[in-house]
Amino acid sequence: MANVALVGTFDTKGREFEFCREIFEQQNISTTMIHAGTFPSEIPTDISNDVVASAGGAELTALVDSKDRGASMAAMTSGVRTIISDLYAKGTIDAVFSLGGSGGTTLATAGMRELPVGVPKVMVSTMAGGNVAEYVGTSDLAMFPSIVDVQGLNSILQDVLTNAVHATIGMLKSTREEHENAKPHIAATMFGVTTPCISHAQEYLEERGYDVVVFHATGAGGRSMEKLIEDGYFVGVLDLTTTEWCDELFGGILAAGPNRSEAASKAGLPQVVSVGAMDMVNFGSPESVPERYSSRNFYPHNPQVTLMRTTPEENAQLGTTLGEKLNLAEAPTDVLLPLRGVSAIATEGGPFYDPEADRVLFDSLSATVTNPHVTIETMDTDINDPAFAEAAAEKLIALINNSKGIQK
Repeated sequence: MANVALVGTFDTKGREFEFCREIFEQQNISTTMIHAGTFPSEIPTDISNDVVASAGGAELTALVDSKDRGASMAAMTSGVRTIISDLYAKGTIDAVFSLGGSGGTTLATAGMRELPVGVPKVMVSTMAGGNVAEYVGTSDLAMFPSIVDVQGLNSILQDVLTNAVHATIGMLKSTREEHENAKPHIAATMFGVTTPCISHAQEYLEERGYDVVVFHATGAGGRSMEKLIEDGYFVGVLDLTTTEWCDELFGGILAAGPNRSEAASKAGLPQVVSVGAMDMVNFGSPESVPERYSSRNFYPHNPQVTLMRTTPEENAQLGTTLGEKLNLAEAPTDVLLPLRGVSAIATEGGPFYDPEADRVLFDSLSATVTNPHVTIETMDTDINDPAFAEAAAEKLIALINNSKGIQK
């Protein structure tokens, strides 16, 4: 029988959790009730709040006496993460379900984010109608807008909770075909202006027995890739589109954070890296572009996305930053530089064609890399030339074949 962890603040949402528990059990799904609120639960639970507090390195009475909501949230959130991780590692739970407002959402999703991709994670939340990035992170958790406040079992909330519970049950009861000879996974990064390159490389790799998982380099894509690399999903990385660094350094809207380009190096994975779309910083509609950039070279990708060409000075910084990340590599890494354009609009005649800016990028990167694991090569093509894509794919296959413990 499958078991679902119901985690949240049972001191304020006990009746609502009990409503959901009854639906699960009607469908022969058992539950583990985890109380993460600081005050006594409204209903019996399986894991009490003092156990959660202890797992978070605190003592419940001290948290209550302190009346410090911030400290209490930090401790209980840490406890939820630890308990959910431990229960899943022991095979005790198969899914996590929760409901609540901002506090309950913060507590529960912290635990959900600890679980692997594919494990059902469902959060019914008053916060689901807005920006949910901080709750979802790089996980595959599903957020259901509660529509009304999670306060009392009115008919509207009952409908929402019923649907969310049955969605979770559907996830649990669905079956996935297990492949005895599953293909090894390769991570790849792509942007609209590098699509031809990645599409060709993907086809080339898949014809040779690999399963290519493509990440859209929009900030969230880069963060998701880094997390899945850390979780051990891949045998190699084709990181040809490193454009997220442009947004990270120069205020664009698609930044992936300061730890981008680290996971593969730290994991010792073979990787082939390039500078795809490092000719552009991404902003929203034209009026969203900061005033300090008003005199720059812009290209309207669509009404909601405005691209700004990077300058030689910015490219010097980009090359240094990427080079410093590559110096972390603990496995063979090939860097492949396209001399005739780093994106579809940076080739000769294109709106972002700027050979001098590209040269500075290449020179800065080459001057920064000192790691003996890293090899830098140039090709007299643009990044979307099929020859470039095939060369990158071939290099990655060679690195994987030569890496320790990988047999092809």
